[in-house]
Amino acid sequence: MKKVYALLILALGCMSYSYAQVSVSGAVFSGAEKIPVPGVSVYIKGEPKGAVTTDFDGNFVIKAKQNDGVLVFSYVGFQTKEVAFSGSQKLSVSLTEEVSTLNEVVVVGYGSQKRSDVTGAIASVKSENFNKGVVANAGQLIQGKVAGVNVTAASGEPGASQDIIIRGVGSLRSGTTPLYVVDGFALDNSNNGVASNPLNFINPQDIESIEVLKDASASAIYGSRAANGVIVITTKKGSKGRSQINLSMTSGFSTLANKVDVFSADEFRKQVVAVNGNLQDGGANTDWQDELTRTGVSQNINFSMSGGTDKSTYAASLGVDNQEGVLRNSDLKRYSGRLNLNQKALNDKFNVAFNLTGTKLENSRPDARSIVGNMLTMNPTDAVYVDGQPNVNLSNDVLNPLISERLYSDETNNNRILANIAPSYEFIKGLTYKFNLGVDYSMSERDIQVLPYRSATNTTLGSLNNIVTTNNNILYENTLTYNFSKEAHNFTILAGQSYQKIQVNQKSYNLSGFPDNGVEPKNQIETASERTTQASSAVENELQSFFGRLNYGYDNKYLLTATMRADGSSKFGKNNRYGYFPSVALGWNITKEDFLNESEIVNNLKLRASWGQTGSQEIPSKITKASYTESNTGNDTYPLDPSATDLGGYPYGSIYTRLANPNIQWEVSTQTNIGVDFSLFNNRVSGTIDYFNKVSENILLEVAPVDPIQPTSKYWTNIPNMEIQNNGIEIALDYSSDKSRDFSYSIGGNISFTENKVENSPYKILTTGGAQGGGQSGATINGVLNGQPIGSFYMLDFTGIGANGLNQFADTNNDGAILDDDRIVAGSALPDYIYAFYLNFKYKNCDLGFNFNGAGGNKIYNHVAMTSFNRGSLANSFNTTDRASEFSNEASTNSNTVSTRYLEDGSFLRLNNATLGYNLSPKSIGLDTVMDNIRLSLTGQNLFVITKYSGYDPEINTGTAVGDIQSFGIDYFSYPRSRTVLIGLNVAF
Repeated sequence: MKKVYALLILALGCMSYSYAQVSVSGAVFSGAEKIPVPGVSVYIKGEPKGAVTTDFDGNFVIKAKQNDGVLVFSYVGFQTKEVAFSGSQKLSVSLTEEVSTLNEVVVVGYGSQKRSDVTGAIASVKSENFNKGVVANAGQLIQGKVAGVNVTAASGEPGASQDIIIRGVGSLRSGTTPLYVVDGFALDNSNNGVASNPLNFINPQDIESIEVLKDASASAIYGSRAANGVIVITTKKGSKGRSQINLSMTSGFSTLANKVDVFSADEFRKQVVAVNGNLQDGGANTDWQDELTRTGVSQNINFSMSGGTDKSTYAASLGVDNQEGVLRNSDLKRYSGRLNLNQKALNDKFNVAFNLTGTKLENSRPDARSIVGNMLTMNPTDAVYVDGQPNVNLSNDVLNPLISERLYSDETNNNRILANIAPSYEFIKGLTYKFNLGVDYSMSERDIQVLPYRSATNTTLGSLNNIVTTNNNILYENTLTYNFSKEAHNFTILAGQSYQKIQVNQKSYNLSGFPDNGVEPKNQIETASERTTQASSAVENELQSFFGRLNYGYDNKYLLTATMRADGSSKFGKNNRYGYFPSVALGWNITKEDFLNESEIVNNLKLRASWGQTGSQEIPSKITKASYTESNTGNDTYPLDPSATDLGGYPYGSIYTRLANPNIQWEVSTQTNIGVDFSLFNNRVSGTIDYFNKVSENILLEVAPVDPIQPTSKYWTNIPNMEIQNNGIEIALDYSSDKSRDFSYSIGGNISFTENKVENSPYKILTTGGAQGGGQSGATINGVLNGQPIGSFYMLDFTGIGANGLNQFADTNNDGAILDDDRIVAGSALPDYIYAFYLNFKYKNCDLGFNFNGAGGNKIYNHVAMTSFNRGSLANSFNTTDRASEFSNEASTNSNTVSTRYLEDGSFLRLNNATLGYNLSPKSIGLDTVMDNIRLSLTGQNLFVITKYSGYDPEINTGTAVGDIQSFGIDYFSYPRSRTVLIGLNVAF
């Protein structure tokens, strides 16, 4: 019996040995130079939860439950590799670097392509290369990242609107806004009731990549909405394999980045006396720029998870973002949720993709122009507080800004849902039908109110302006795609139909005269003593489209892309309802030729050329149709009743407010592009060079008729022969060292030169930017002139102060008088060139990155200086800068005329952001069984700006448009920019 027990024990021992873990170890090297690669993920195939990473010397040790298996090695920048093992052994694994620029998948209109197959000018920015910091929208993510794309915030307000200009300004009436496409859904650029940037509803951390379609070949597939370029936003999707959970938390602290150099209290006292002014000395020493700004605190929390199987994948996220501006009552809060699902069935022939984004946006805005005006002009000798309360006895009977801040509020609540479902079915190999159904619904309520207030010198009745806006955008699309190959020939054929319907409804009322009872006006509208205005509007637009595309490649060397889109829009009259937008592009992969195929220097060289046309339909609705109103004034009525004694007894007559014009045509932009893509020296150096020429025609404007005898003062029409021309060169260059070393770095940048010009304009000037304020309103600052760039500054040339103490201007036409004919073109608000560059360094687990951007050759009109920084203001005890005392003989009564006196150089270089990061190994703190990675980061945003501009910031535009034509380069009491320091923590599970 003892022998039997012994045999059983021996057998069990053998079995336990067979099930014991085996230890597999080894080292991982880069294939080219045999250098150890740290940080490589190593796991047993099918068991990703047990992953380990290589140490600084590339070594690894992993436990396996079985004697045999397959190890998977993966690392960013290298091809994933699988290696079989048997028992405990030591492996030597060599990884091969990826040729990422060639194998990278680029999202294009209605599909995707490998980078090596792209024939158009398409720039792609992945999430790992986005700008860091306190970011509210997609435009901030790519500022400075793409050659030929100029992203300029209108102000420093959180989530401020942006001017995004792709390859120059190509339209007047429709502005510069490109078409945004989110997960295949084309957004509507019309009103959604939010005063700040309409892209603020997308959580930037949900975005996987942003593609910019720059030339007509790339963007013509979107036809009538692509004249200003197309920005394609793709959100993060799940992938099969291991489930991933990420939690990121950041806290930011923002302060005023730059002060305007106004007089201190002591300087102010001396300067007012020096100009023989009326000094009102409050006895204090106040810096109003400090008093009226704050340290804004921002927090962001984002939780996401993703994963999937061969049949289904998912990605979900929740985000909370709270940004405080440097002005009080300036906040942007966003609560966002996202769900992306993908399900396969029927032997993977049937596929359903579902995308859902839900956002609640709360936006509080101060009366920024008033506050900034007070910051710069308030008497610095006035005390802010008296006995702990805001001082109510300020110079010139000015209301204390601290009281004004409490009285004024502008609050918007926006709820938005963007969802689309796209089922597809592959009937035969390569032939796939796809249906895309989407909806973008937005509802906003905005309350602008002023609380009632009464003092000895100031009285406000209290007012409320309530605006409710709904925007409903529905999309139906059907596409058929056929991919097939025959020998060296590869074809992809796309045919599609699209229908989009957009409905915008708005209701508003304006009330005033509220009692001062401690209740906000918006909560007691029935108590208003005056009902001033009420209004409502409704707009419905439809767009029906048919489109097709052919991609052909021969032997992966010679490429052809041809597209055609026909758009029919309800915005246009019956005579020109449809527009047609063709394009064609050729590509030559030169490195596929025999004479370069074996080159050790040139890894990739591709020549591209394209031609195409795109359109613009961003015009007001109904302008092709006649519109009427009633009137009983002037010649609009006739005394049918003989007993009528005045106009009150006359009947109302119908008059035109808009003439019908069914012949209005589309604006058309024709663009040619020649480009070269290259990579050299084992893909260490890569870059692109593009030349483009873009001409916009059929310019649509509302203008005054040539014949003065017309039933309306203005009418809509296409301007015959008028052109907007843009041509330029774009260069992007990047260098990356060996990523497998302990220390690695990358450096790169881009620069673009653009020449913009208007030709064959029948008008001497179309004013785009006008002056504001008492005695200034309506005076032209910039506009559109024949032979000049858009945004040209057109004004008198200031030459100094005359003996009489008044302005002197150049008599440019030598007629002995200074009149409007003496105005000159004194530069343009559009830069001649824009540029950006970056520096990234990595040492073991530490990384450091810098991103710079800048512009040159542009001017800025300092409207603030013209309005406030003059001798008359200083003499009346309002603060100014030393501009007011620049000329000792200037009279205090000298007028602040629009002239080159206030035109400044707008060139700048900015350190946009700098980030220091450290990847902490969970294993080092005993959390490797719970966490995969811990990342700590410190980011500085807008750390410095080098510029000659004397205002808060040179990257600005807050002018007032004239005739709905966008203004450029005017600084009118703009919300100042902040400098931000951000602390971040990211944990991956």
